[in-house]
Amino acid sequence: MRFCVLASGSTGNAVYFESGKTKLLVDCGLSGREVTKRMTLRGVDPARLDGILVTHEHHDHIHGVGVLSRRYDLPVYIHPKTLAASRGRMGWLPHPISFETGSAFRTGTFSVTPFPIPHDAACPVGFTFSARGKKVGLATDMGFVPDPVAARLKNVQALILESNHDLKMLQEGPYDRSLKERVMSRLGHLSNVEAGELLGQLLHRGLENVILAHISKVNNDPKLAYRTAETVIRQSGASTILGAVPQGEVGDWVEVQHAFRK
Repeated sequence: MRFCVLASGSTGNAVYFESGKTKLLVDCGLSGREVTKRMTLRGVDPARLDGILVTHEHHDHIHGVGVLSRRYDLPVYIHPKTLAASRGRMGWLPHPISFETGSAFRTGTFSVTPFPIPHDAACPVGFTFSARGKKVGLATDMGFVPDPVAARLKNVQALILESNHDLKMLQEGPYDRSLKERVMSRLGHLSNVEAGELLGQLLHRGLENVILAHISKVNNDPKLAYRTAETVIRQSGASTILGAVPQGEVGDWVEVQHAFRK
């Protein structure tokens, strides 16, 4: 199994996963043209996608979903509440497929489990992807970390984790008061410190890679986010490889090397 963060942040989100012959896109918050360009940059043919999964209905996650699904006749896996909240902005979807939080479903070689996360959307979710004994977790756009979310992310071999803002930069930054309060709320986004605290709970000897995502361009610095998480990893003595994807950039390939071993 391998994956690549094609875009992450308030200007657009998209993550590509593949295992064997199965190829999936999580969110498409870019234009159809831009996500195609980024996939091509990583040697991926969008015409060979097997489906798109949607985390929630905010514009930076669904902007190109409708266009891409119609262009390539793709199924879109989406919670019914998210579909109801977003249909007008995605247009007609050729193959919408509903899922329920907490219930795993299979698509090709992947077993996918959506789980609820706290964010100001109709039914926001994170995902775990399992294939051939390997497991990857994806959790961004959440205001805090409930125990059930941490439990869902236990024992993954790779993790894509939000590290949205530095609290001091946000408090002293240009956002108006209401937006600052929204970001800091329990339905907002994780700070660097909160991401580090979650990472400290999740570190284990089988956690190969952590990718920091949804890093604010205004209220954070990728170096600050990286340094916070790196300190947690170093203090634990773990050998986990850490990466960060700044806004506007395409992440490197991450390949999960080993199946889970207790």
